[in-house]
Amino acid sequence: MCLIARYLEARGIPTLCMGTALDIVKFGWPPRAVFMDFPLGHGGGPAFNPKQQLAIARQAMAAFESIQSPGEIVPLAQTWPGGDAWKNAAADQSADDVRQPRDLTVRYQREEDRRLAEAAAGD
Repeated sequence: MCLIARYLEARGIPTLCMGTALDIVKFGWPPRAVFMDFPLGHGGGPAFNPKQQLAIARQAMAAFESIQSPGEIVPLAQTWPGGDAWKNAAADQSADDVRQPRDLTVRYQREEDRRLAEAAAGD
């Protein structure tokens, strides 16, 4: 998503990435992005909730106009219905979802990739 956004931006087409995994969005370095602390795959909002989906779309469009710095990520003022209960369910290994916990170790294919990512992130 971020690579495509950068490609399009380089050709004069404005883009906005909407993400639910902040670490991925940060390291993808999109030209502009909004973030919602929602379950993966639900960047448009909860299913069957058109009121919240419309609010998300409106906030995203407002951020599209207000973001001035490349790589800026704006958190949207949205909460998942039921609060953070989805995080506990996603982390519960006794439930039906038995995937491995998310590995937060940053890995790079080449040392140059690491240097470029750290420079872009300001580390």
